[in-house]
Amino acid sequence: MAAVTHVCSIDYVAKMLGEDVELLEAIISNDDNITYGNIVSVYLGPDETISALTDDGVEELTDMIRAARIATKTWHKFLDVFVDDADLVSRIKAQSLR
Repeated sequence: MAAVTHVCSIDYVAKMLGEDVELLEAIISNDDNITYGNIVSVYLGPDETISALTDDGVEELTDMIRAARIATKTWHKFLDVFVDDADLVSRIKAQSLR
């Protein structure tokens, strides 16, 4: 395995993928959703961190979302399974119906 030389902040990943940053944060907040080591915490100060993904983590997340977005039904099921925030799920589902 090659050494990780850079990571992408979750904000940047959301922009790259055209996804809601809160949605991506909710997905990666559960360590079981992305392979161990592909999510990195970046410390900005003693009490401030941001989440970042390795290239493999970005690829894994991209593949996961692409597969889920194949149809509205699969997307909604994905949201129900992978996102624990009911208000966020409702908001994202409403956006997908537009």
